[in-house]
Amino acid sequence: MALPQTEFLLLQQDGPFLHVTLNRPESRNALSLGMATELMAVFDAVRDDKSIRALILRGAGGHFCAGGDIKDMAGARAALAAGDSNAMLKFNRQFGEMISICNELPQTVVTVIEGAALGGGFGLACVSDVAIAHPNALFGLPETGLGVIPAQIAPFVVKRIGLTQARRLSLTGIRFNGAEAQRLGVVHEVADNDEDLNARLEKTLNAIRRCAPDANRVTKQLILDVEREPMNNLLDRAAQAFADATQSEEGQEGTMAFVQKRLPKWAE
Repeated sequence: MALPQTEFLLLQQDGPFLHVTLNRPESRNALSLGMATELMAVFDAVRDDKSIRALILRGAGGHFCAGGDIKDMAGARAALAAGDSNAMLKFNRQFGEMISICNELPQTVVTVIEGAALGGGFGLACVSDVAIAHPNALFGLPETGLGVIPAQIAPFVVKRIGLTQARRLSLTGIRFNGAEAQRLGVVHEVADNDEDLNARLEKTLNAIRRCAPDANRVTKQLILDVEREPMNNLLDRAAQAFADATQSEEGQEGTMAFVQKRLPKWAE
């Protein structure tokens, strides 16, 4: 796998895990078009690489992501004024494309959230498979307070926490901490401190390492398809996937490892 060259992301591979750090600390890692483009390039590079089993998204400088970059919005407004009638539409839609691609990745996506997780950062948290928050994390949808809307984020927020809570958060713009984010279902765990945050991440990665790579990919797709496919069709397809899994190299190795009371090869 060849990873793309990046200016706004730090990439570090650790065995089957790829750590992706949003690296614009001077702007609290605000999502610029450049950063969104680089994220999509990374997602595209790893999507079909079965040796990468998880992506860990984190922010540099004590913040996860403070939302969209206002400077880029100004650039889109300038293009609009110069005659590009679709400039603002294209600008906004690109962020939705990036979040959609992240949501559909076959790998397990883990977000480690410190400091600001606002707007687009909140959206990224909502499409992660596992979200772990620092006690100082601050969440919110501030868009309407700026006179705009959380256009590309709101659908993923609804899927994550439900219609009722999404309405409250998006129509008030209130900020809330990690404990409230856990209560709402945005994040799964809230650490006590820096050390505990890293320990919880390590525990999560160890758990992912214990899961069979292909089985995880198929399971994630099955879960994502629940809202897209009639239940009977989905269950028929799931039964075939189960039959295939039991006869696969992974299925045979997993069964043998259980009988022999040892770790399967993929967990070593």
